[in-house]
Amino acid sequence: MRSTKASAVVALVCLLLAACAPAAAPAGDRPSPPPQRQSASPARTLVIASRGEPPSLAAKPLQSVGGALDTFVPLYNAVLDYMDANAQPQPYLAEALPQLNAESWRVFPDGRMETTYRLRPNLAWHDGTALSAEDFVFGYTVYATPELGAAASPPIAQMAEVIAPDARTVVIRWRELYADAGVLQRGFQPLPRHILEGPYRQMDAATFSSHPFWAQEYVGLGPYRVERWEPGSAIEAVAFDQHALGRPKIDRVRVVFIADANATLASMLTGDVHYSADFALFYEEGTVLEREWAARGGGGVVLYSPTLPRITQIQFRPELVSPRELLDVRVRRAIAHAIDTPQLIEVMAGTRGLATPSITSPLADYHPQVDRAVAKYPYDQRRARELLEGAGLQRRADGMYSMSSEIEVWHITGAANERENAIIVESLRRAGIDATSHAYPSAQLRDTERRAKLPAFFTGGGSGGEANLMDYGSAVIPKPENRWQGGNRGAWSSAEFDRAWELVQVSLDRNQRIEQIVQMERILSEDVGAIMHYYSPTVNAHAGNLRGPTAKTTPEAGVGIRDVHTWEWTS
Repeated sequence: MRSTKASAVVALVCLLLAACAPAAAPAGDRPSPPPQRQSASPARTLVIASRGEPPSLAAKPLQSVGGALDTFVPLYNAVLDYMDANAQPQPYLAEALPQLNAESWRVFPDGRMETTYRLRPNLAWHDGTALSAEDFVFGYTVYATPELGAAASPPIAQMAEVIAPDARTVVIRWRELYADAGVLQRGFQPLPRHILEGPYRQMDAATFSSHPFWAQEYVGLGPYRVERWEPGSAIEAVAFDQHALGRPKIDRVRVVFIADANATLASMLTGDVHYSADFALFYEEGTVLEREWAARGGGGVVLYSPTLPRITQIQFRPELVSPRELLDVRVRRAIAHAIDTPQLIEVMAGTRGLATPSITSPLADYHPQVDRAVAKYPYDQRRARELLEGAGLQRRADGMYSMSSEIEVWHITGAANERENAIIVESLRRAGIDATSHAYPSAQLRDTERRAKLPAFFTGGGSGGEANLMDYGSAVIPKPENRWQGGNRGAWSSAEFDRAWELVQVSLDRNQRIEQIVQMERILSEDVGAIMHYYSPTVNAHAGNLRGPTAKTTPEAGVGIRDVHTWEWTS
């Protein structure tokens, strides 16, 4: 029955897309592309579907990007290093990565450190201006400005200064030990002084953060240069000849914003989209796409990466939480027991889902240590009711336990999230917990303040692995002082967790770092600072004649497009 329904949905969406597709703009309305060297691949534009439009194209934006709207921004950015699909760090703008206890990564007796990077030769910004080490110095100056909201974010908070002994040498001085100093990824990027230095000196924080550079007039260093941004529709870009890792093999890329996964599915089937970025498709749409392509004798490839943790965040701000009973750990434990996680996995991830009570992925080599330490809340409606009654709650005539209000369970709009949320709400109601489902519009994912102020639950994904666990430190609580940036949206806080969080940051020895991660998982799970459900596959799909996209093998590989400069058409 599900297959029949899905096929019908696909057919309907295809018809709607064909009927509603916008007419092509007149040739005279389009800017003429600058002269460029042509690639060996057939001349066609690679079309990528994104679930939405980000507020910024920067690798490290000044405005928080919620809902994973930034999975395609690597198209336009290059930073010192990046993580490949196997979670192995690779040099990018740098010739090599710093090596601990070598001249490139020095640790001093007082706990300070210094890392040194030598930039590749002949690097340039998309506008042709030469990249200089001074652009990294300026980048640090901007990000370390408290009023701009990024100063408390890692790794900026751990840096003492950035200097440029010469045009190709970047030296980062660290105020303390920092274990991730050798792999910064998108946590630190250079900024073009020739564009932003004047506005930075002249504008206030709000005006500077809204400067057109961060969006429509973005100038980066990545494999593609922005040519045209159609707000609410798409971004067009052309291959950048001076890309640090080589000119892309495909000349043009167009990223289209499609909020609905069924519409993305239909566009993949019609061939209007060639690649779906992270979160543009989900498990059910991926299986439908596989089946439809197989029935047609081919057409494309669906990639499943078991890297996406599904987590319910809880509101802990006393002035915002509703019902107030959520501040009682017994109630939170009851709710964790009441959620039917086995059904969630079966419906939302099938055999590709990974059950785990921890944010640490089951694929991590140290997962057994974490699994032994965490508190577990298996699906058990009887135990849930015992805990609710132990917290002094009594059942009403309608069978629901008396609380000061119903529990709002929020999710981002979309068919997959709606299915997931319905299972959560239904299982809570079976346990006598008055819960209702609420959809958060994907168009408002930029409004990070609103998301941080939701009264009860918000279920969503994350980047996976250690990065998600670090989102529960007090230092990353969104608030007015940091322009509502930070992953700890529910404002859960624990002094014991924060001490372990700080030790993870400074532990250069991996075994010591793992010990602290285990403690963080234990503390978070015992207090039910969030409810971890399962690992779902991140789903990407690509046309059969597109070679290059690969699945990610571990959550530490993160989210986002990788190695796009190597992708090519095969016919």
